[in-house]
Amino acid sequence: MLRMLVAFPFYLCILLINQSKLKLNFKRSHLFWTIFMGVMGYYLSSLFDFIGLQYISAAMERIILFIYPTLAVMINRIIFKVAITTRQKCSILITYLGIGIAYWGELHLMQNTSMFIYGSVMVLLCAITYAFYLVGTGKLVPIMGASTYTSIAMIAASMGIFIHYIIQNRWFGQGTPFLYHIPGNILWYVIALALVATVIPSFLLNRGMQRVGSNNLAIITSIGPVSTLFQANWILEEALTWQQLFGTVLVIIGVLLIKKVGVTRTSPDHPDYPSPKG
Repeated sequence: MLRMLVAFPFYLCILLINQSKLKLNFKRSHLFWTIFMGVMGYYLSSLFDFIGLQYISAAMERIILFIYPTLAVMINRIIFKVAITTRQKCSILITYLGIGIAYWGELHLMQNTSMFIYGSVMVLLCAITYAFYLVGTGKLVPIMGASTYTSIAMIAASMGIFIHYIIQNRWFGQGTPFLYHIPGNILWYVIALALVATVIPSFLLNRGMQRVGSNNLAIITSIGPVSTLFQANWILEEALTWQQLFGTVLVIIGVLLIKKVGVTRTSPDHPDYPSPKG
């Protein structure tokens, strides 16, 4: 909640600056789907992710989360009836084999395996909701523009988070402790998360998708699980096993393979890519 409270004014200011673009030719349904994608892709996805991180390592979280490209292909298959090619099936198999190896390696390090599995399921739900977000974003960003889309989606996500916090902590009547009760060093972490890890990358990601397409975007972001794996070992002093390393390599191979198929109807870059209903 604090993270989005700090980030919210930036999204609001950018939306006000770009308010003239709201009069362009996109429909009310596009606005609805943008709000929906924001709530699903950032509010629900972050909620599941943070719950999961209480029970699994940051490295394992990133490995599980990075299966979203394969999930996006399967979402297109289920919702839009887009056929899955043989190469895509192979890439999905390699990706999940890598997840299985990394998961098996870390499972043996856990004392409470039931909570580890629960945390893994939460992160998997995060990956699923994020995959839905990417499928919709790839279609909506070209219509609404990266800045306008990102601002509206993140404002919607912020409102969902604020409402969640108020309901959960029962602000009305109990006087829940707020900013003045937070240590200064923790507050600096919150500000850094809001600006460096939320506002800036959210605009860069959607701007990049608009310029290079979702296929190239997925290839570039393949560095994600690798960097997180080593940062978790270096900064958080988490254990680094050969199963994690080998599993990560397989996941990256699988993702790269699924994204080297080319611009097909499974990609938002294709002109015949099916749009969200409505």
